[in-house]
Amino acid sequence: MSKRQKFTPEFRAEAVELVISSQKSLVEVAASLGINEGTLGNWVRAYRTEHPEAETEERGPVEWAQYEKLRKELLEVKRENDFFKRCQRLFRLEQQEISAIFTFIKAHAGQYPVNWMCQKLQVSRASYYRWLNPCEELSQAQALRRRRTELVHTEFEASNQVAGAGQLVDLLRNNHEEQIPKSTVLSIMKDLGIQAKRMSAFKTTTVRDHQARTAHIKNHMVDKLGRRDFRSCRPGAKLVGDITYLRTGEGWLYLATVIDLYSRQIVGWSMGENMQTQLVIDAMELAASRGFIQPGTVFHSDRGTQYTSGAFQAWCAEQGVRQSMGRTGVCWDNSVAESTFSTIKNEMYHHRAFTSRVAARTAVMEYIEVWYNRKRPHTANGGLSPQAVLDSYQERNSLALAA
Repeated sequence: MSKRQKFTPEFRAEAVELVISSQKSLVEVAASLGINEGTLGNWVRAYRTEHPEAETEERGPVEWAQYEKLRKELLEVKRENDFFKRCQRLFRLEQQEISAIFTFIKAHAGQYPVNWMCQKLQVSRASYYRWLNPCEELSQAQALRRRRTELVHTEFEASNQVAGAGQLVDLLRNNHEEQIPKSTVLSIMKDLGIQAKRMSAFKTTTVRDHQARTAHIKNHMVDKLGRRDFRSCRPGAKLVGDITYLRTGEGWLYLATVIDLYSRQIVGWSMGENMQTQLVIDAMELAASRGFIQPGTVFHSDRGTQYTSGAFQAWCAEQGVRQSMGRTGVCWDNSVAESTFSTIKNEMYHHRAFTSRVAARTAVMEYIEVWYNRKRPHTANGGLSPQAVLDSYQERNSLALAA
């Protein structure tokens, strides 16, 4: 686990695409993916050297900046025109009473920022809030509620509005050391009118090859009593994987994943235009490059043709990987992988429309590497993110070795 980290060509390509297509800086993207900014910078420079035409296909950075500036200025003019039309009655009054102005601001607080309205109407924002809340001194309970509301709103927005009440409880504890009851978080979410994005969808991608030689492959994800057991004692000991497909404007995009059962981190992934065996091998290669595959590692999957193929079995044999498979048509035998796909789709993918496979690949890569692996609380980890669990394991091992 401590050897130098390697990156597959697919990972490098997706990281470069994230830098080029997003509004984040190279430093921000590097920090989000947990890689050295110099390394990422070298990848971007190499791409631009090899693809000089990419810089001229669309607006360059300067042109985009000018375009965005003009667009924002136009939106601001439109907003001002709309706002002043609404407050014409105030200007017709010979003697404008300050309370009338404050009443107007309060009535339109849901449509325009309060600070912005105070500037346009030339009144003090502090005076407005004193008028709005005559009792300047908040009670201890009110102050606590206000602070908790701010924290809940901050974490909800940071999660791209996908964190539910339970996840917010974990995020508040992990990031702010705040122990807030779930019932309180639910109450605050109701007051704010916010709700986690959720959408259910299921479609099978498993096609069985009845002539595949799999009689020697057993199910290693059951205990002595035959009950499903997806626990693992250390990183890389047990992995699970599966394939799903995602709709884009150019056709289907297929996603293969490899999940570490100790931390529940997606340690390997690959995306492509088809479901050929190479797709799952590429996902395994990424997991191996990160040190999660050693001789004796157990890899569990369904009995799809990609996993029962001779090429994949040969790859596993060469790496010393022990294959494990559930029963045909029983999704619960691979429930960890199925649940992960459901999370990706429900929290992110089904809430957006992707016109191209490239756009979809970039969004999936960012969701997995930035949010799911490094920030998202996981119930199997007691509310900790997969990366936090791995960091804790490595820290304990380092202390044990030092002792």
